[in-house]
Amino acid sequence: MTLTTLITNVLLPIALAIIMFGLGLSLTTKDFSRILQYPKSIILGLLCQVIILPLIAVIICILFDLNPTLALGVMILAASPGGPTANLYSHFAKGNVALNITLTATNSIFAIFSLPLIVNLASQYFSPDEASIGLQFGKCLQVFTLVLLPVVLGMIVNKRNTNFSKNAERPVKIFSFLVLLVIIVVAIIEEKNSLATTIAEVGLPILVFNIASLGIGYALPSVLKVPRAESIAIAMEVGIHNGTLAIYIAMTLLGSKALALPAALYSILMFFTAGIFSVILLRSGKKEELP
Repeated sequence: MTLTTLITNVLLPIALAIIMFGLGLSLTTKDFSRILQYPKSIILGLLCQVIILPLIAVIICILFDLNPTLALGVMILAASPGGPTANLYSHFAKGNVALNITLTATNSIFAIFSLPLIVNLASQYFSPDEASIGLQFGKCLQVFTLVLLPVVLGMIVNKRNTNFSKNAERPVKIFSFLVLLVIIVVAIIEEKNSLATTIAEVGLPILVFNIASLGIGYALPSVLKVPRAESIAIAMEVGIHNGTLAIYIAMTLLGSKALALPAALYSILMFFTAGIFSVILLRSGKKEELP
């Protein structure tokens, strides 16, 4: 077994399961009851994640005339839910972290159904002649297993042993970051011969998509009079994706490292853009507080 095969077929699924387990460790049934507390924000978050972001991604793919493989890779990324890292940036930018936790959980569960649908529609649109590309029932079942079951298990552990959950939170986050970094490096090494061409082709579209995700995630709720802290939470949720899930779908379920490159590149860029966006929000917030 080669290193690439080991990472793709063994370590990547395990890593994704641990990340989702870590999400479950931070959840309680109270987090889902917040759907009733923040119904408008939850609906807007889901609307952005499931409908607006995929539409923006399609427009960007068409405007930049991306080849079918990279276009499908962008769509897999767009369909992936927000990642737990969104909570950290939301906290830094003074967003509603409790709402972030609820949005991450809700989006992750909803993505079990929306993600295969979006990926399959995108596959038919961008690669109509390649019937083998797409998420068939068996692959959808794998997504369901690796997303939902670890979350439920984590919630059970959290309910029975809160101290363990609190102590495990930091190691799981560090592990998640390190695994994602290794996966990105492997994907880049495997595609090193075409890397420069790929970055030149998809780099700007990915950056535009990232900025658009953060911007719309904040602007739409703000225009609809959602409180600032909730708008920040939504922006971070729709702007910071679960890159590990997107890469898992591309590399393991669809068997293509090239499909994973948009998600890998996005996973690097989003840390910087989200950080800059957070600083901008903090500064604008201080100006609003001035008499």
